[in-house]
Amino acid sequence: MEIIHLILGKANPNRMNGVNKVVNEMATRQFQAGYPVQVWGITSNPIHDYPERNFKTILFQSYSNPFKIDPELRAAFRNYAGNIVVHIHGAFLPTFYSATKLLHSLNIPYIITPHSTYNKVMMKKNGVIKKIYFRFFEKKLLDNAFCVHLLGKSEWEGLEAIYNNDKSVLIPYGFTKPATTATTFPNQQNFKVAYCGRMAIYPKGLDILIHGFSHFNKLYPTSQLILIGDGKDKSKLQQLSKDLGIEKAVDFTGGLFGNEKVNKLKECHVFAHPSRTDGLPATIVEAASLGIPCVVSDATNTGGFITKYDAGYFMEKLDAKEFSKGLQIMYKRIIEKNEGVKLQENSIRMITEAFDWELILKKFNEIYTSALMSSKDKNQISPIISMI
Repeated sequence: MEIIHLILGKANPNRMNGVNKVVNEMATRQFQAGYPVQVWGITSNPIHDYPERNFKTILFQSYSNPFKIDPELRAAFRNYAGNIVVHIHGAFLPTFYSATKLLHSLNIPYIITPHSTYNKVMMKKNGVIKKIYFRFFEKKLLDNAFCVHLLGKSEWEGLEAIYNNDKSVLIPYGFTKPATTATTFPNQQNFKVAYCGRMAIYPKGLDILIHGFSHFNKLYPTSQLILIGDGKDKSKLQQLSKDLGIEKAVDFTGGLFGNEKVNKLKECHVFAHPSRTDGLPATIVEAASLGIPCVVSDATNTGGFITKYDAGYFMEKLDAKEFSKGLQIMYKRIIEKNEGVKLQENSIRMITEAFDWELILKKFNEIYTSALMSSKDKNQISPIISMI
């Protein structure tokens, strides 16, 4: 059995798109664990311009007609039929509808990870169009899927509202602790809060973050906010910082990757992610692996872990006041009560226990194996029929 991850893009970890990072990490860990795995990417620029990786990658051409798929992809599915399971990453994508239609005709099993696309907030965006598309296309894709892999409660509730089913499974992604020392909270005077990800105001709740930090900064004037990443709303966020009079306390670093990003995160006391809609942000898990406590919203699907392991603050409401409250609590625990080491240890323990790749990969392999066995059972012809 071979695992094929199908993705729009190239699974390049040096992109702000979280799906690229997650698929790259998952395929890397699967290969290291001995699972046969490939990544097949659909892209407008099928050039292999990404960092060196240990797994095989095949790129296929995308088209302006979103329902059209590369003839080479069609041929690849036919050549591999009978011994592969396809893991699709993304939803509400016409390319994937066409691909799964072909997979179904070839009796190739597939599972789908929507990466937060089915949660209630995302379903409201272009809601009328999505309802029509779901009725005629997306529902068929889900009907023929072996299972739907969800990352957290918000996705589960969102999918249940539009597609009542018994094929959904809830599994977080794993994470391997980086080979670096944890944060040491070096500067007690300049309390630093970090965010890392796309500069997208509404989905990532960055208006909540800026307004909440503004309130916190009035209480603790030496505090700083580090925003790592790029995106279409960066200039709006810079203007908002000026309007609130905190531009000197906010550092827009732009996109950082690898050790440069890790070193910047390690300067910070708290990592913040007050999303309105999300899957399971890899940056939260990465920050926690460095021993950085996190302030998170319900939409990140990490609140339960944060609460269970006492690894930060889980926002009960999604507003600036609640976010500021979370920062204040973290400040008092880290600076005034000297609980930084405790929070650091809790954060790292959360990663090693709740996001253990070995256990998570075994769960996925059980799903892949069951999917392939189910497809082979469909190919079995009844002995009675075969004698007719």
